[in-house]
Amino acid sequence: MSSSPTRFDRGHTDDLMTFLTASPSPYHAVATAAERLEKAGFRQVEETAAWDGTTGGRYVVRGGAIIAWYVPEGAAPHTPFRVVGAHTDSPNLRVKPRPDSGAHGWRQVAVEIYGGPLLNSWLDRDLGIAGRLSLRDGTHRLVNVDRPLLRVPQLAIHLDRGANDGLKLDRQRHMQPIWGLGDDVREGDLIRFLADGAGLDAEDVTGWDLMVHSVEPPAYLGRDRELLAAPRLDNLLSVHAGAAALAAVATAGTEPAHIPVLAAFDHEENGSESDTGAHGPLLGTVLERSVHARGGTYEDRARAFAGTVCLSSDVGHAVHPNYAERHDPTHHPRPNGGPILKVNVNQRYATDGSGRAVFAAACEEADVPWQTFVSNNDLPCGTTIGPITAARHGIRTVDIGVACLSMHSARELCGADDPYLLANALVAFLK
Repeated sequence: MSSSPTRFDRGHTDDLMTFLTASPSPYHAVATAAERLEKAGFRQVEETAAWDGTTGGRYVVRGGAIIAWYVPEGAAPHTPFRVVGAHTDSPNLRVKPRPDSGAHGWRQVAVEIYGGPLLNSWLDRDLGIAGRLSLRDGTHRLVNVDRPLLRVPQLAIHLDRGANDGLKLDRQRHMQPIWGLGDDVREGDLIRFLADGAGLDAEDVTGWDLMVHSVEPPAYLGRDRELLAAPRLDNLLSVHAGAAALAAVATAGTEPAHIPVLAAFDHEENGSESDTGAHGPLLGTVLERSVHARGGTYEDRARAFAGTVCLSSDVGHAVHPNYAERHDPTHHPRPNGGPILKVNVNQRYATDGSGRAVFAAACEEADVPWQTFVSNNDLPCGTTIGPITAARHGIRTVDIGVACLSMHSARELCGADDPYLLANALVAFLK
């Protein structure tokens, strides 16, 4: 083993592209992250099983969420945690319970709008379908049709002469993708198609969580390939960086001073109100069980949480060259300028002065440049899992991320260096 964690470079961004392609749904993202952690020596523990307090890496999977942690040699029950928080979900189109529809000779798939996507970015784009099928025996099967299967066709300019003056899309009528031709709607057609592809009997499929995704692969962009264009940068970029950093710290050969944790939640894009979202009890339960598995008491739990810090990592807005007036005039984060510290005094982000100091120290130790993001006062500010984590668990939390353009588009854009700069900062924070 080396005496210090790996230092990431552009190869990390290459690996991010592989991760994004393998993770078209939160369930795939969790499975991909778990596979990588397994290679670093982590092992899965079931929530229904008794946990022991032995050292090493563990992780828990619940639906589209994963919590992973590493207990170093000599960790006391009151040892604080260092948490990297992120989320696995992205705004998209999700399949309804009765998906088979159509009209006028077209076969269509009925979808519901998930989160707050840029709807126009899903038009005239080759789409696949992915997610999980729930089976009669209580198990699940991941499915991924990663080829052009569906398309949401835009109305021709000849039939909407005012489209370029401001396109207005009706979420119910205009966003239903086509996937074939036929006059009759055949109930169960989509599920039979997916079950056949997975080698399953459609009669054994009793439920599904399915969504569409762009099948265009991630790519470097620009004259000097200094930009990365890809789907689901919000927020699999942070999930990938957190998993890579946790694995690097766990295999470095030098035990960290705290207990490093990756907490990747589902349902951030619609408020985190679920058993796998940041507003649920999952993180607190896992951290408390870790304390108790090491022989800790309520007092040890309180001491550990009091010393814990969370970096809530999510993408933020780079200054847009065509809309610079939408940004704060003195805060212009740029691609490849390093990770951003996100600040909002109204607690849309959880950062305060002490949190800024923690983040600055990590970046300084990692020799990583960093920037600050603040919203324009005339525009509402988005939010993250940061304030939720701070309020629910009483954990000091700092909001950070990577600056990007086209947030919530089917295809987003960031600097090609920023993913590995973020990962290096996370390594310094976790170790």
